[in-house]
Amino acid sequence: MGQGYVGLPLAVAAAEHGYHVVGYDTDASRVTRLAAGESFVGDIPAERLRAVLDGGTYQPSIDPDDLDGFDIAVITVPTPLHEGVPDLSYIEQAGEELAARLTPGATVVLESTSYPGTTEEVLAPILQKGSGLGPGLDFHLGYSPERIDPGNAEWTFETTPKVVSGVDEESLRTLEAFYGSIVRKTVPAPSTRVAELAKVLENTFRHVNIALVNELATHAAGIGVNVWDALEIASTKPFGFMRFTPGPGVGGHCLPVDPLYLSWRVERTLSKRFRLVELADELNNQMPEYVVQRLTRGLDRRRQTVTGSRILMLGLAYKANTGDVRESPALPIARMLIEAGASVRVADPHVTESVGIPGITRVDLTEEELTEAHAVLLTTDHDAFDYAAIASSARYVFDCRNRLRSAGPAENIESL
Repeated sequence: MGQGYVGLPLAVAAAEHGYHVVGYDTDASRVTRLAAGESFVGDIPAERLRAVLDGGTYQPSIDPDDLDGFDIAVITVPTPLHEGVPDLSYIEQAGEELAARLTPGATVVLESTSYPGTTEEVLAPILQKGSGLGPGLDFHLGYSPERIDPGNAEWTFETTPKVVSGVDEESLRTLEAFYGSIVRKTVPAPSTRVAELAKVLENTFRHVNIALVNELATHAAGIGVNVWDALEIASTKPFGFMRFTPGPGVGGHCLPVDPLYLSWRVERTLSKRFRLVELADELNNQMPEYVVQRLTRGLDRRRQTVTGSRILMLGLAYKANTGDVRESPALPIARMLIEAGASVRVADPHVTESVGIPGITRVDLTEEELTEAHAVLLTTDHDAFDYAAIASSARYVFDCRNRLRSAGPAENIESL
């Protein structure tokens, strides 16, 4: 249920291991592309997708009737926020579709990230009401949080340890058997609530630490210290320190959303605020505006106003070497620059879809684009970019990722 950045890698991996997989999605255009062997997920090359299509083990579908007779159903649908409140409507809709087709002995797994209690308090009653079957009695139910890291060649779906949990022991054993046949290692959790909390803890840990270095980056220059130098030195400590790096903000589905599921749950259940999460969210959300301010000051020093300037942005994706633009900080940066009167041109070889921002001009990274721009803004450090050409040809570069550090000191390069 859901064939996005989480569902498609799971579907293809299961199909490659001999399962007959129906990849169900409500987006007709997505299903059409998948049926034609066109992958929109960087971790799944078109060759892998076509192989399971040709082998008959993978069937993309928009027809709910194709869900009939399932043995195992895995829910990998979005869990967005609406005005700070978790939106579980996609999980609820998936549960209703599955409940009408649930049979004794079948298994339902939730992978979508949510607050502790979602599996047992939200999904289980929907399945039970729609099927008349009891979770843990008539069918198996569990939670296995996704740990997809787009673009990571080392830690893939198959190589990353897979947390599994169940509403009872038999459900847990069923999940262990299923995922154990696909991935290298499974990690059993004592309950679905523990697994759910572990998932949001993983992302909250990253969110808070990224906020720390982001705030540090905004202050370091003012006290005469290069934050990147300090990070290099601190990273030599072999214990008690884990390196996180500053950037233009956080993106993807996880960091901008998942920690707020936890803080919402804490406030609703305990009437207490999770202040550290709220502060981290505030700090990370401020970074796009800070980037625009720094870029504006850099242009001012070169006697060029941001109004009327030509800005070449490098990267729309939230993460290097992926085409994923979900919650990407590059998007609000582009909007703010356009609103300030800049002509914004964007190069990103990985992002082919429209991002829906009027005023953006999509271009290739060429020497002409570099030399004609009043400023080059590096927001996503794709390996495909020619960094030597950027350093030598651009008049002024504001590097949000410190990727041009290897170019050495240069008057035309400024780092976050």
